[in-house]
Amino acid sequence: MNRKNIITFVSAAAFVTAAVLLFPERADPHRVPESAHVAAASVSDRIDYFASHGWEVEEIAGRSVTIPTDFSQVYEEYAALQDKQGLPLREYAGRNAELYVYEVKNYSPESRKMLAELLVCDDTAIASMVYSEDGGSLRLAVS
Repeated sequence: MNRKNIITFVSAAAFVTAAVLLFPERADPHRVPESAHVAAASVSDRIDYFASHGWEVEEIAGRSVTIPTDFSQVYEEYAALQDKQGLPLREYAGRNAELYVYEVKNYSPESRKMLAELLVCDDTAIASMVYSEDGGSLRLAVS
């Protein structure tokens, strides 16, 4: 991964990763949520998820994160967005997950570069959003 991609990834996912890193893991890491929602085991599953909502994306980064047990105000706003989309982020509090970041290819309001993220745990999509690369001044639900 080149330096530009690393910087892009870090800045784009800063609000999520900051919240994740600030809170220690407290929940039982082996607890399995009651229901699975959106399959996201493979690259094609994840890209198909975005495509099913009209987004054309290309994966640019991915990394492991831990979802906090106690949500900060910023993470609570992120969780509320997931609630509206019907994604089960709250069920996975305290669990390890993979955060995938994508470049959006078919949407660029005011010539802004847009990114999309998908948080995956146990091969299930548990959170997603689309946001501007400038630190998220524009944030949108995927669905």
